[in-house]
Amino acid sequence: MLKKLVFDIETKNTFQDTGSRKPESLDLSVIAIYDYDTDKYLSFSENELKDLWPYIDKSDTLIGFNSNHFDIPILNKYYQYDLKKKNSIDILEMIKNSFGRRLKLDWIAKGTLGISKSGHGLDAIEWWKKGEIEKIKKYCVDDVKITKDVFEYVMKNEILKYEDFGNINEIKIDTTMYKDDITSEQITNESLKFL
Repeated sequence: MLKKLVFDIETKNTFQDTGSRKPESLDLSVIAIYDYDTDKYLSFSENELKDLWPYIDKSDTLIGFNSNHFDIPILNKYYQYDLKKKNSIDILEMIKNSFGRRLKLDWIAKGTLGISKSGHGLDAIEWWKKGEIEKIKKYCVDDVKITKDVFEYVMKNEILKYEDFGNINEIKIDTTMYKDDITSEQITNESLKFL
């Protein structure tokens, strides 16, 4: 059984601030995780990352939403090894591969779980500027809870739902390559196709 970790990061700045469209140009403010081994949600600010690394080190698979193209490149700036060598499950990639387009996490949360996100990434940047780190941590943990619940839903039901102009639509998702009985090497090879 793979050791899974669900995660999400918030940043201190925007692409407009950095003048680049590359995620690694952004700076991390907070990361939140859910660790399946301990059944705990935890959050870390940039100066607490040393406490995060043991969780990352022991994990086999990182689970996120738009994580391969956003969160992992940013977090990789701070990590001593290459996170791209870890297995990763990016729920947005699942959706794009099955549905042909990207959908917002909030739309998926509303359709699949019947809940809304507690904020927006731009809110977190404003909170950072005001020094409201605990607000960012709470928001980031909320996003991790949604991501975890969406991940578990899709793995169990092989569908996701999204809200579009008040209508709930369903997407069939092929989860075969993400099942626990697939080897780590197979998942890595599949994931690397999208990097």
